[in-house]
Amino acid sequence: QVHLVESGGGLVQPGGSLSLACTVSGRSFSTSAMGWFRQALGKEREFVAASRWIGGAAFNSYYSNPVKGRFTISRDSAKNTLHLQMNNLKPEDTALYYCARYRGSPILSSLWVPESVDDWGQGTQVTVSS
Repeated sequence: QVHLVESGGGLVQPGGSLSLACTVSGRSFSTSAMGWFRQALGKEREFVAASRWIGGAAFNSYYSNPVKGRFTISRDSAKNTLHLQMNNLKPEDTALYYCARYRGSPILSSLWVPESVDDWGQGTQVTVSS
């Protein structure tokens, strides 16, 4: 059984930074496609960022347009941990952030879709407010 546990959420002022972490246990992490989604109150869950293995020790990163240039996804295979560095945060980034492990080897277009995810974390709240 796979467990994904997020940490690092909190309250931050606009323009500030937060770093989220997701520790994965129970399943191989090294080549799994991993990502972050978020869900704001009253809205659907949406894609934020993903890391997909492309061979050897190489991974590609993908971002939604609202976070591109501000968020960075990274992974530490030695610690089975996925990270999301969030800079220049805006009030519209306020949401519950979920760590995700995708099913199999997803094609590019399926990364944006929650239905492509096999395992979810419990979520960590990020609130951007002055």
